[in-house]
Amino acid sequence: MEADIFEYHKEEDTVDIKSFQEEKQKLIQPTALKDPKLAKLKEALVNWINSTLKPEHIVVQSLEEDLYDGLVLHHMLSRLAGVDVPVEEMALTSPAQIRKLGLVLEELDQRLGLQDDSRIKWNVKLIHNKDLLATIHLLVAMVRSFQPDLDLPPNVNVEVIVMEVSKSGIKSDVQTEVLTDEREAGPESLMKSEKEDPIEKLLKLEAHKVNTVKKAILYFVNQNMQKLGLQVADMDKQFADGVILLLLIGQLEGFFVPLCDFNLTPVNHSEMVHNVTLALDLLDTLGLKVSSVDPQDIVSQDVTATLKVLYALFKKHTGK
Repeated sequence: MEADIFEYHKEEDTVDIKSFQEEKQKLIQPTALKDPKLAKLKEALVNWINSTLKPEHIVVQSLEEDLYDGLVLHHMLSRLAGVDVPVEEMALTSPAQIRKLGLVLEELDQRLGLQDDSRIKWNVKLIHNKDLLATIHLLVAMVRSFQPDLDLPPNVNVEVIVMEVSKSGIKSDVQTEVLTDEREAGPESLMKSEKEDPIEKLLKLEAHKVNTVKKAILYFVNQNMQKLGLQVADMDKQFADGVILLLLIGQLEGFFVPLCDFNLTPVNHSEMVHNVTLALDLLDTLGLKVSSVDPQDIVSQDVTATLKVLYALFKKHTGK
C-alpha cells in the first residue's frame, strides 16, 4: 500500500515538472511593483473600467483580483464592442471560469485583430492565475483598440524576471518590459495638463489657501443644509455615507430624492457605496462632470474626491 502511494506521488510530481518545461514565465520584479509610473497606469486602467461599467454598477478595485474570473472582461466586451458572448453570468468554479475566460478572450483577440499568437502577451492561464503583467498588456491593448483617445501614462516600463524551466534546470534573466510607449501621450495630453482639475491644483498650494477654500465650500454647504435642519462639521466624514450629499443635491436642484431609492441610515459599506453611486449618477444627469471620482473614493473619505464633488456644486450655484 505504501509503495502504491509513493508511486502515485512520484507520478504527480513528474507531471507538474513537465507542465512547466520549455515554458517561459515572466514575473514583475518586486521592486518594480512600487514604481509610481506603474501605479498611475494601474489607477488609470481601473478608472477606465469603472467609468465604462458604471451604468452596470460594477466596481473594480484590483486588476489582479477582479478580472481573473471573466465577469468584468465579459461586460467590458459587451459595452465596448457590443458583443454578448453566450456564457454564464457568474462562473463560480475554476473550470467554469476558465471556460468563460477562453470564450471571452477568443472573441476579444479577434476584435483586437490579434489572431497571430506570437503577438499576444496574455492567455487564459495567465489571466486566471491573476498575472498582473498579462492583465495590463490585455487592458492596454483594449484601450488602444476601443478607446484610442484615452490618455494612459506614456513610457511605462517594468523590470521582469524571465524564467524558463528545462530538463537541464531553470534559467532566469532580467529584462525590461514595455507596457506603454509614446503613442499613449496623445496630442490632448498637454492640453489636459494645462487644464488640470482646479481642486488638484488647489491641493498643491499652501495649507492656508487650501483651508480658505474648504471653509468657503463648507459655509456654502451649511447655508443650504440649515434649511433641512442639518449642519456639516467634518466635510470628509459626513459625506462618506452619501446621505448628506444626496440631500444637498436635492436641496440645491429643487427636487426630492425618494427615500426608497437610497439608504437613509446606511449600516454597511455596500449601502454607502450605493448612496454615493446614486449621487454621482444624479450629478452626471444634471450635466455636472466630476473628473476621476469613484464612489469608493468618497466612501473612503478621500479629501480630493469629496472636494471635487462639492466644488462642482459650489461653482454651479455660486458662479465662482
